[in-house]
Amino acid sequence: MSATNSESDSKNEAASSSEAEPPQIKGIRMPTMEEIRAQEVWDNCAVRSVVSGVMGGGLGLFMGLFLGALDNPIMQDQMTGRQQFVYTAKQMGQRSWGSAKAFAVMGFVFSAVECVVEKARAKHDTTNTVVAGCVTGGTMSARGGPKAACAGCAGFAAFSVLIEKFFERHT
Repeated sequence: MSATNSESDSKNEAASSSEAEPPQIKGIRMPTMEEIRAQEVWDNCAVRSVVSGVMGGGLGLFMGLFLGALDNPIMQDQMTGRQQFVYTAKQMGQRSWGSAKAFAVMGFVFSAVECVVEKARAKHDTTNTVVAGCVTGGTMSARGGPKAACAGCAGFAAFSVLIEKFFERHT
C-alpha cells in the first residue's frame, strides 16, 4: 500500500507543478519609426544594388591582392629581390583592380535583377535567384559571344541556386 501511495503522491506532485507554471508567452514588439524607415530604405532596389556593388568591389579588391601576391615572376631566377618586390606589387595592383571591377559589376547586376524580379513577382523564392544568376552570368560573359553568354547564364544560375540552397540550410 505504501508503494501505491508514494506513486500517487509523485503523480499529484508532477500534476501540481505543471499547473503552477503558466506558459511563457512573449509579447510582440512593434518596430520603431527608425526601424521602419531603415527597412524602407533597404527595400529600395537602387540602394540594395549600390551596396552590393560596393561590397562586391571590396571583396574583389582583397581577392586580387591575395591572388596577385601568389603570382611568381617568369624570370624569377634572374631578378633581384627589389625587382621581385616591384613585380609582385604591380601584379597585386593589377589583379586587385581587375577583380574589384568584376566583382562590383557582378554584385550590382545580380542584386538589381533579383530585387526587380522579386518586386515584380511579389515572391521571394528560387526563381528570382535563377533569373538573377542567368542575367548576371550572361552579362559578365557577353563579350565572348552568344555561346559564352549562354554558358555564363546557365553556369551562374546553377551556382546561384547552389549558394542559395546552402545558405537556406544553414539559417
